[in-house]
Amino acid sequence: MATIYYSGCTLDGFIATPDHSLDWLLSRDIDMDGPMAYPGFRQQVGACVMGATTWQWILDHDEEPWGELPTWVLTHRDFPEAPASVRFAQADDEAALRAVHDEMAQAADGKDLWVVGGGELVGRFHDAGLLDEVWLQLAPVTIGAGAPVLPRHVELRLEDVARNRDFLCGRWSVVR
Repeated sequence: MATIYYSGCTLDGFIATPDHSLDWLLSRDIDMDGPMAYPGFRQQVGACVMGATTWQWILDHDEEPWGELPTWVLTHRDFPEAPASVRFAQADDEAALRAVHDEMAQAADGKDLWVVGGGELVGRFHDAGLLDEVWLQLAPVTIGAGAPVLPRHVELRLEDVARNRDFLCGRWSVVR
């Protein structure tokens, strides 16, 4: 089991525009059966965690907000009713974050854990020593500003690289 940050990003290192748009990502060509594409990655995931901004984006843009994947949303906000697979939690310190990670690991039943979107949340997992890998699909576009892919110093070692149509895909392990 590994804890993995899997995301798309721009060449200049952003995962979303300043107004949280992903239009730059959704307009790119990718082979969903190709290397490092989401469906193959998703098959190895047993649980995930995201922040409130990512959860709100899903609520605003997806007709079917979420599936059966055990999911933790770390937030202080109140949200409307969610699918039974979604749990809301607060993890204001490292001990609380570790407790959520432990719950995720138990729910994942040996499969990988996915940290979804939100570079700051990923950074917190890294700071707690809980992040194992980073998988990025780099899109051939720059946007100049927005939410950074990972807003802190993280040492990584390249493990794999592939091209999937418009995307340069990389997988790195976290150097401890």
